[in-house]
Amino acid sequence: MRDLIKKIVGQIREAANRLQSSSFHIVDAQSVKNADTAEQKGYDGGKKISGIKRHISVDILGLPHAIHVTTANVTDRKGALEMYEQYPELKETIEAILTDGGYTGEKFQKEIQKLLNAEVQVAKRSELHQFQVIPKRWIVERSFAWLEKYRRLFKNVERKLETSKQMVVLGFLAILIKR
Repeated sequence: MRDLIKKIVGQIREAANRLQSSSFHIVDAQSVKNADTAEQKGYDGGKKISGIKRHISVDILGLPHAIHVTTANVTDRKGALEMYEQYPELKETIEAILTDGGYTGEKFQKEIQKLLNAEVQVAKRSELHQFQVIPKRWIVERSFAWLEKYRRLFKNVERKLETSKQMVVLGFLAILIKR
């Protein structure tokens, strides 16, 4: 399925007069509550959610290039590094990654530099408790919103993390095929 997503994403990007692979990625993680059937779960203290985290890396069009699922207690930084370790082919194309404040830290930047040879750009809000649309960050949030339209992805009902990941992949495949 991974190759199928890559092929469809490449076709959509070419139809939009872009190169098949993207040099700029936007990364984020989404915490999702578990149903009682899940074997593995963690607690995300920041969002107060017991469940899993979905980590995705999308291009400027919101198309997925990397997907990873962990328990919710895994930090955004660690989850992103694990995700990119599973996609070594991205090292050839990625030049920059845009993240939110959850990915700050020199250690993370060094690991990404070592893993992908890419620059990490952190988009921060100027005021802490005010809603503000951060340029380009909304693209990855829109991709998560697309996934939320699928009943099976609204909540994690899968027993295994790998099954949860494959359901996210299937959700994105359905989205991409409709485009």
